[in-house]
Amino acid sequence: MMNSNKPTYKLTDKDFRQINRRSLFGFQLGWNYERMQASGYLYTILPQLRKIYGDGTPELKKMMKTHTQFFNTSNFFNTIITGIDLSVEEKEGIAGEETVVGMKTGLMGSFASIGDSIFAALIPAIFGAIAANMAQEGNPVGVFIWIAAQVAIMVFRWKQLRIAYNEGVSLVTTMSHRLAALTNAATIMGVFMVGALVATMINVKFAFAPKIGNVPLDFQKYSDMIIPKLLPALIVGAIYWLLGRKHMTSTRAIFIVLFVSIALSALGVIAKG
Repeated sequence: MMNSNKPTYKLTDKDFRQINRRSLFGFQLGWNYERMQASGYLYTILPQLRKIYGDGTPELKKMMKTHTQFFNTSNFFNTIITGIDLSVEEKEGIAGEETVVGMKTGLMGSFASIGDSIFAALIPAIFGAIAANMAQEGNPVGVFIWIAAQVAIMVFRWKQLRIAYNEGVSLVTTMSHRLAALTNAATIMGVFMVGALVATMINVKFAFAPKIGNVPLDFQKYSDMIIPKLLPALIVGAIYWLLGRKHMTSTRAIFIVLFVSIALSALGVIAKG
């Protein structure tokens, strides 16, 4: 029989620091195709589970098995789930197993899309573009801006564990109505940034300017009259279409773009903007 008494152990600042260190440096080490981040999740909180349930107890064994079930979410939001989980287990013990499983299952998908959209795509695109533009101008400050952005993300990941633990399950209801709006905002911002990067980072123009009589036909001038940066937009559209083809990979697309660009440049069709 499992002990139905509620745990008496309370997590300390030392526990939170240990969880954060394990999350930052070891959460993905056990990643696999069958259960993805499950073993990393268990590794992150195992010392605290041992303190809550006791070494060698049936409760500890059961919760360890529970936490090795399929789990996959954003690295940038995983400690929010961890904080809520530990808050429940600290208060309810083994009786909170069903709540923990439902919470992990319900949140991991939403947090995966939001966290990866913002922290793995949007922020690197923004600060990477800033750093790249400054580097092109010979300004090294962009590197430090990039480093500062990454440090800020690490601080965010460190702080959110304690906030989620303090709020507990109530945080789920507080955040649930905001997740859809946050996802839409991140999507719109991402599209906006992609458009900005197309206009600023793809420096290609038409070099082909045949003469009709004595009058040169400047394709670049006329394309700018239609839509400024039309050629970069067409290139991005072509690559997007290419990546949607069967058996096409990003590596193949890169080589195709490389060879086509060299050929068109050699023929005098395109040139650097």
